[in-house]
Amino acid sequence: MTVIQKKPISPIAHLTPEDIEQIGIELDAIRQSVLDTRGADDAAYIRKVIDLQRKLELGSRAILLVSLFPPAWFVGTAGLAVAKIIENMEIGHNVMHGQWDWMRDPKIHSTTWEWDNASPAEQWKHAHNEVHHTYTNVVGKDNDLGYGIMRVDEDQRWRPFYLAQPLWNFINACFFEYGIAAYDLELGRNLATKERRSAPEFRARARQTLQKIRRQMTKDYVVHPLLSGPSFLSTLGANATANVIRNLWTHSVIMCGHFPEGVQTFERGSIEGETRGEWYLRQMLGSANVSGSTALHFMTGNLSHQIEHHLFPDLPSNRYAEVAPKVRDLFDKYELDYVTGSLPRQVASAWRKVVRLSLPNNLVGDARARVQRTVPFRSRHAKVPVQQRMSA
Repeated sequence: MTVIQKKPISPIAHLTPEDIEQIGIELDAIRQSVLDTRGADDAAYIRKVIDLQRKLELGSRAILLVSLFPPAWFVGTAGLAVAKIIENMEIGHNVMHGQWDWMRDPKIHSTTWEWDNASPAEQWKHAHNEVHHTYTNVVGKDNDLGYGIMRVDEDQRWRPFYLAQPLWNFINACFFEYGIAAYDLELGRNLATKERRSAPEFRARARQTLQKIRRQMTKDYVVHPLLSGPSFLSTLGANATANVIRNLWTHSVIMCGHFPEGVQTFERGSIEGETRGEWYLRQMLGSANVSGSTALHFMTGNLSHQIEHHLFPDLPSNRYAEVAPKVRDLFDKYELDYVTGSLPRQVASAWRKVVRLSLPNNLVGDARARVQRTVPFRSRHAKVPVQQRMSA
């Protein structure tokens, strides 16, 4: 996974600056075709999904009131886990991306939505929408690369600490919502020095996160179990199990979209003065898809179409399946690798990389000579300010 600028053979060596800008023009046209046709069917879709999710959660919690009975426990836990996944993936993530803001419905809007997750919406939107989607897969800029606890590129200096990264990754998967909350707070960075720890802004954000966590835990681990009366302990276990299932699923989906073999990373300096076409190209090369059924796409929040999501983060998620063939045709036209595979294959690929990069390069035969960049990632076109690029 050596950064693209240091690979002996660049996967974009065959592209001219004009090709890169033409890719941007063609992707703009695909995006505009969806913007021009958003309407009642799309609005009905998200409202139907929200209604389905709320009924599923309410029904599952009702069943868990009698969770002393094993069949009720299994049905209620499974239903609650699915409801939490839908709320997290297809609803919360996508609503907070602004995908449904065009409806002008204050109840389904990125500025008002608060999700069933440990991280406060405002903090997540900054870390995810503004930082991750702007600096996708740029080593040292995109904290989603390894979440600050993993080595994600051969060019990162190896330290003995990284030997444990498969363990850290598994623990992070089990408690993913809390890992994301800590990540959104930049907890490691802010706790590193007394000045940062005592900074009013950090302390205010930390209080906000702790308040959100307290509300979430009170709902799942106090109020609902108490309502179950004699089923208190079994309902408590059901809620904990549903949260772990949701965390493991979400972590797996995110891993599949960002970490499988074939996904490229980029040097920090390569994005200086990045044009729109270059930004698009970085999203194309820095993402991977998951193939599967309509049900699988739905349960991933359509992030199985991660390439299309990174290209068009503000388009309604239900339209990604529609634009995916057009995007893939563009990959083929410009001889670029469209990284995709089944869920088991992509999960296995991502985990292999986590294990491989936990070891020193020479130990696994990955030592690579550092070579000078022969094909620049940036084109020679005029530079475009960040403010004029696609909003994340």
